[in-house]
Amino acid sequence: MTATVTAPEATTASGGQRRYRLGSIDVVRGLVIVIMALDHVRDFTMAGTEIDPMTNPNIGVGLFFTRWITHFCAPVFVFLAGTSAGLMTARKSGHGLARFLASRGVWLIIVEIFVVSNLTTFSPRGIAEFSGHTLAIMQVIWAIGAGMLVLAALQYLGRGVCLVLGVAIIAGHNLLDPVWPAGALLEPRPLWVAAHAQMSYFAGPFQFGFVYPVLPWIGVMLAGFGSSGVFELPPANRNAMLLRLGGALTAAFIVLRAAGLYGEPNPWHLQPVGTIATVIDFLNTTKYPPSLVFLLMTLGPAAVFCAFVDRWSGPVKSALVTFGRVPFAFYIAHIFVIHATALLLGVAQGFNAAQFLTMFLFFPKGYGVGLLGVYAFWAVVIAVMYPFCRWVASVKERRRDWWLSYV
Repeated sequence: MTATVTAPEATTASGGQRRYRLGSIDVVRGLVIVIMALDHVRDFTMAGTEIDPMTNPNIGVGLFFTRWITHFCAPVFVFLAGTSAGLMTARKSGHGLARFLASRGVWLIIVEIFVVSNLTTFSPRGIAEFSGHTLAIMQVIWAIGAGMLVLAALQYLGRGVCLVLGVAIIAGHNLLDPVWPAGALLEPRPLWVAAHAQMSYFAGPFQFGFVYPVLPWIGVMLAGFGSSGVFELPPANRNAMLLRLGGALTAAFIVLRAAGLYGEPNPWHLQPVGTIATVIDFLNTTKYPPSLVFLLMTLGPAAVFCAFVDRWSGPVKSALVTFGRVPFAFYIAHIFVIHATALLLGVAQGFNAAQFLTMFLFFPKGYGVGLLGVYAFWAVVIAVMYPFCRWVASVKERRRDWWLSYV
C-alpha cells in the first residue's frame, strides 16, 4: 500500500542488489494492518452491525475500544505512505519519483473502484439497496491514491515546503466545517464536496460513496513526506525525536480536546453516568473527515510507539514485519477472506448465501456473533493471512520485476 522505504540501515538482497528497509516502519505498519483487520471483521461478522458504533450513546466499553483502537490505522497508513515517498528521494530523481507516485496513485484509485469495492459487496452488477447501482466505496486506498497524485506534483517543492503545507492543511481544514459540513454519505452532492465531506456521486451504473473526504488525508501524506528526514537520522537520534514529537502531539490533543475551542466539531461533555462514559465521550473524535484533534490523538501515540519499536524482538515482531512489508497484498486479500468468512458463517447460521452479496450493513437480521466471536474470527483471519503474506514478501525479496512495486 505504500512505497518501498529507503533508509540508512541497508541489507544486501539476493542477486547482488541492495534493498533498503527501516524495520520500525514495517513493524508499525504491520501492527496497524492487523488492527485494521479487526475493524473489518467486526463490520462483517458482528450481530447488529452499525456503520460506526461510536455514534451509539449506549455503546459498551469493550465495543467502544474495539472500534477506537482501529482509528490509528488510516492516519498511520497515510502518514507512512508519505514518509516512504520522502525516503525514496535519496535514490530517485524528482521526475522519477513523480512518475512513480502518479502511476501508483492512479493504480490505487482504480483498484479501490473495481477491486476493493466489489470484494466488499460481492456484487459487481449492482446492489438492490442502492437502486441497482454498482457501489464504489472510496475509502483509505482512494485517499492514499489521491494523495500520491497531489504529492507527485508538490514533491518538487522539497520536503520542507511539503511539511509546512501538510501541517497547514491538518491544522486549518476544520475552518471549512461550516462551509462543507460532515456527514450525508448517501446524499448526492457536487463532486468537489468530496474534498471535505462524505457524499455520494452518480456516474452511469456507479454510485460513488466517498467515505474518506480527501483534503485532510492529503495534508497527512504531505506531512509524512516532509517528516521523512527524521527517519534518516541515526537510530538513537531518530527515536529521541519521535518520542519528543509524539509526546508533544499527544499533549496538544489533550489540551485542544479539553478546551473544545477548535479542531473538533463533536464536543465532549461530562457524563452523568460516570467517569468511564466521560472518557469515552472525550475520545470520540471525528474521523470523516479526520479532525485536527483526531489526528493529534492518533499520530501522537503512534510516533511514541515507533520510538520504542527498535527494542522489540522475537516472533511477534517478525510476523508484524512480514505483514508490514506487503500491506497492499494484505489489504486486498483480507477483504476477500473476511467477506467469504461472513458468507460461510451466514450459511452455517441458516441464511441464504445470496443474502450476503451486498454491503455488510444489509446482512440479514439475526445474523452474526458477539464481540468475543469477532475476536475469535479475527484471530483466524490473521492466521490465514500470515502464510500468504510471507509468500508475497519472499517473492518481492527474490525478484525485481517492475510490477511487484504495485503489489
